[in-house]
Amino acid sequence: MNERIKEIVSKIKSPKFLVMAGIIGMLLIFLSSLGTGEKPKETETAAEFSADAYRLSLEEQIKDMVTDITGSKAVNVIVTLESGISYSYADTREETTAEETRDNAESSDIQIKEGYITVKNADGGEEALLVTAKMPQIRGVAIVCEGGDSEIINEKITNTVTAALDITSKRVYICGRKQR
Repeated sequence: MNERIKEIVSKIKSPKFLVMAGIIGMLLIFLSSLGTGEKPKETETAAEFSADAYRLSLEEQIKDMVTDITGSKAVNVIVTLESGISYSYADTREETTAEETRDNAESSDIQIKEGYITVKNADGGEEALLVTAKMPQIRGVAIVCEGGDSEIINEKITNTVTAALDITSKRVYICGRKQR
C-alpha cells in the first residue's frame, strides 16, 4: 500500500504531469470566463438610492401602519425630509514637515495633502470609494385618515410613528378625513 502511494506521488511530481495540470487549469479558467453569455447581475449600491425613493418608501410604510390601526384604506401620508442623502468617501491625508534654518533661526513648514481613494468600476472608469451613505433626517409627517380626529386613534398613530421613525411627536400631525 505504501509503495503504491509513493509511486503515485512520484508521478505527480514529474515535470510532464505538472505541465499538463497547468495547461488543464488554464483551459478551465478560460472556459469559465466565457460563461453562459449572461451578464452578471448588477448589485444596487448606495449611490443608486435617492432621497425621493427613501421618502416614498417611508410614506408607504406609514400608510400601511395607519391602515392597520384605523382599519381604513383611505389614508394619505406626506413625509418631508431635511435634505438629500449625505455621502462619506474614503480619503487620504498626508502631512509633511519641512524644517529650514536661516540666519540662526529655525522654521518648520507643514504641508497637508488631501485626496480621495478611488477604485475602478466595471466600465473601466474611476470613482471615489464610498464609505457611508446617511439617509436624510425627517422634518415632519402629515397624516390624513378616517378617525384621525379621535384622541385615542390620534395617540395610537402618533406613538407608532414616533417610535418607528425615532422622531418627536411635534413632527407628526394627524387629522381626520372628511366624510364623503
